[in-house]
Amino acid sequence: MDIELRHLRYFVAVAEELHFGRAARRLHMAQPPLSQAVRRLEEIVGCALLARSSRSVRLTPAGEAFLDRARRTLRNVERDVHEARSIGRGETGVLNVGYVGSVMMTLLPDVLRRSLEASPGVQLRLHESFTSRVVEGLLDGTVDVGVVRDVEPVPGLVAAPLHREPFVAVVGAGHPAAAAPSASVSALRDDAFVLPPRSAGARAYEKPMSICEEHGFRPVAAHEATHWLTILRLVGAGLGVTIAPDCVRTIAGPEVRCLALPESRVSSEVALVHREGESRPMVGAFERVAAAGAQALGDG
Repeated sequence: MDIELRHLRYFVAVAEELHFGRAARRLHMAQPPLSQAVRRLEEIVGCALLARSSRSVRLTPAGEAFLDRARRTLRNVERDVHEARSIGRGETGVLNVGYVGSVMMTLLPDVLRRSLEASPGVQLRLHESFTSRVVEGLLDGTVDVGVVRDVEPVPGLVAAPLHREPFVAVVGAGHPAAAAPSASVSALRDDAFVLPPRSAGARAYEKPMSICEEHGFRPVAAHEATHWLTILRLVGAGLGVTIAPDCVRTIAGPEVRCLALPESRVSSEVALVHREGESRPMVGAFERVAAAGAQALGDG
């Protein structure tokens, strides 16, 4: 003999009105089935919850205790239904976002802000790393969605392009090419290069190489660093030059110059990556927000 939620709702209405007629009107039902349902509830509980007379209805001691618990149960069910509905809509939960540091210089801050506004119940857990490690996290399940740069095709993963930007040459302020706003890649032929490690992402590493190879040389990395800010500081200190996504202009100090490369048709691509077959609403919601952020940036 299981108690149904309607039994609790009916009992609470009668207990609050202390009148079967008013409770029935409140519940938009006839009085006889209401009375039957309350008696059925008392049978299940095993004691009287209401003391009835021809002129009044009052709660028994057991009814007073049960009323508090019935209200609590109904509140909990309502809360649980709301939570499940929110999860189903992607409005709550924990979303692990992997990203590469350079996207913090482009669209990611705006995407995160938009995501928090659109889904305040979703807790974002951010994991900064290399493209290769974000991919590993997606494959082993520790990352739900990634915002990466120049990702290679990976079986089991889906990449949606968000933003493209040109590459620039970054040279020290005293470099012979530093006086002009743009340069030919050939002007870097005899320079040492400061580059991120190839292990951070093979495609991201090879794109600048391909720009140089179009002009007949392949640079050798004299120094490696894992963050663009470090690379720019090394360039500014005279340890070499580099080719970087245009977004590094936002962190370039007076000791370096960022030069356009008008001869190059190669661009760097930021993409959102998730697992193939991903159906969780909160991942889909984040992807839509990211697409809107990219459109606002001018890549719609």
